[in-house]
Amino acid sequence: MRIHYFQRYHQKENVATANTMLLLSRLYQYSPDKFYEMLGSLMELDEFEPSPVFAIQEKDELSVPDATISQEGFKIVVETKLGESFSLDQLENHLAAFTDETANKVLVTLAPRPMKEAQLERFREVLARHNRSTRHPIKHVNSTFAKVIDACADVLDERDYDMKDVLDDFREFCEHDGLVNVSGADNLMRMQLAGRTFEANVSGSIYHCHAKTKLRDFAYLGLYKDKSIRAIGKVTAVALSSCEGDELRCELVSGQPPADWVEKIEASTEAEARAGYPREDPRRFFFVERFYPTDFRKTTPRAPMGGRVFDLKKVLGVDQLPDTRTIAERLNGREWS
Repeated sequence: MRIHYFQRYHQKENVATANTMLLLSRLYQYSPDKFYEMLGSLMELDEFEPSPVFAIQEKDELSVPDATISQEGFKIVVETKLGESFSLDQLENHLAAFTDETANKVLVTLAPRPMKEAQLERFREVLARHNRSTRHPIKHVNSTFAKVIDACADVLDERDYDMKDVLDDFREFCEHDGLVNVSGADNLMRMQLAGRTFEANVSGSIYHCHAKTKLRDFAYLGLYKDKSIRAIGKVTAVALSSCEGDELRCELVSGQPPADWVEKIEASTEAEARAGYPREDPRRFFFVERFYPTDFRKTTPRAPMGGRVFDLKKVLGVDQLPDTRTIAERLNGREWS
């Protein structure tokens, strides 16, 4: 039986907040460097000191924020809603939770969907008025649970197995409680890093990762190199390989692979061994019909450490996905963060 890290069956804002803070605290315990990288990307903060304090519903002078993350030099106040409408009076009261001496101050509104534009504009006016009377202005981050998941996923690499398991359980909690949209696998493209192997991946219509890497189901594979997803292919088959001594064993997991799929796995395994990677490492191989060139560029700093999943229907704004070549053409020139 699988152990869950995050409680279910309580569709309340305080549970959603507590689970989010638990995720962030687990990431900090796992790797302070990855935590600060994630926080810097999500909150656009640059400088940190160690040992943040995570607090749930810590009472301030005029309000009780759902959560705070603080340490010397910065403070983050979180207000969570299960809908997309926030109380402007409540948000204004939260502004009093910050002292003027704190250099980095962030108020986060966290919900399943971004705040409505009309309400967001009204709060911008409130915040601008407040910031005119303070030495260090407060920054507002209008975030979603999906953005938190993506920011955490960006800093984890393929071998962060334990932390990826925690993040997967948080994603399942969010999907269970309707905090993120659940998309069918047929719409999903998974981005994978492919720097040194990019040319071989494209020419061979193949990609592999460690067999232990936990992956959601997806239909399309995007190869990331030099700040951009530069090729996309539709997955036709998945296979596993393992070595016992000099014997390489290949197992077809799903789909229809090319006729020479075993030979391709053997060639890839030997190339990895020549490059100094352990031949014994079990691997998961993805075969695609063909990789089509594109340029779907990441605009934010810092290269992702691991994979990212995109809902192609949302990215392209369509109800029905076209063929893979057309998807690649329509992604070309678009941007993501």
